[in-house]
Amino acid sequence: MADARADDDADAAVEDLVAAFPALAGLVRPAVLLRPEPGTPGVLDSSVGGPLLWPAAEPWPVCREAHAVEVRVKVPDEDRAALERVDRAVRGRRRARPERAEETTAEETAVLRRVLAGAEALDRISWETVRTVWDTSGPGVAMVPLLQLRHPRASAAAGRPRTGRPDGADLLQVLWCPNDHGELPDQSGYHGPALEIRHRTAARVARDRVLTSPPRPDRAEDAYLPTPCLLSPQPVADLADPDGLPDPDDLPAALAEEARRWAGRRGAGAVPLNVPSRRPDWKLGGWPGLDLSGPDSLDCVSCGAPTRLLLTVPSSVDGPDISVGRFGTLRVHTCPEDGRHPARLHLQ
Repeated sequence: MADARADDDADAAVEDLVAAFPALAGLVRPAVLLRPEPGTPGVLDSSVGGPLLWPAAEPWPVCREAHAVEVRVKVPDEDRAALERVDRAVRGRRRARPERAEETTAEETAVLRRVLAGAEALDRISWETVRTVWDTSGPGVAMVPLLQLRHPRASAAAGRPRTGRPDGADLLQVLWCPNDHGELPDQSGYHGPALEIRHRTAARVARDRVLTSPPRPDRAEDAYLPTPCLLSPQPVADLADPDGLPDPDDLPAALAEEARRWAGRRGAGAVPLNVPSRRPDWKLGGWPGLDLSGPDSLDCVSCGAPTRLLLTVPSSVDGPDISVGRFGTLRVHTCPEDGRHPARLHLQ
């Protein structure tokens, strides 16, 4: 509860700040902190990694993109013996001359190149070469639930596109493929999980038959299988970080400095520092943090409109216990013009 009280205080401080400086109003976006905690969610609950309120008549999403697959090949005995000779020689040089510990002779380098043959690593316990290949074989991989959210403030935080979303939709569902990928369509430079987003009206689904046993993926990385969590959504006012705005003219430096001094005098010096855009929280809507090059720097690939942040998914060792990329943060951006346009994914 301490975190919730802190966010209430930060929310009130942002409101006071905007009241004192109305020019800041355009830099405030509604957001919902999701606060996942391990639990046993049901299909009607807001959850991370829990079951979804999914129509039985609707096909479950399947990913058919290229998946990262680890291929291991046993090292032949004669090659293993050659590698062990190289290891002994390197260890001998390390003892004699530590400053040359990593040096190898031309002959040793040739042995390493021949045995590895382009592999990325050598497992010296199992004596196998290890390489990653991008595999598109098979019927596809069933996606797994990432998020289901029902909350009266969720629609405002998620933003409503001008078109392409069902009227009365009050249920957000996000699924992902629990694997890394080759470059996905419309996602230049991104190699993380593929996502599917659904907006529904919960009452309509509940009236029909609900899917009770969705398919499970036949391949999955453990880091992308969230521990089921219940949510305690907390609506907040998310103030853009002045240092992360794409256009410096959005917040003149003099105004930013005056606002900081005002906050300091009020004992609310943490206002620019403690708002959700600064913290790696599970969050719907709001602003990205500073580690993204501009809050809205990802344009829609279909219409060119600047996208808006829909969802922030951080890595963590508690709660959902997931690791995205190299323990990074995934941000999902959507088009404000048409909800049918592809989302843009950013992993950092």
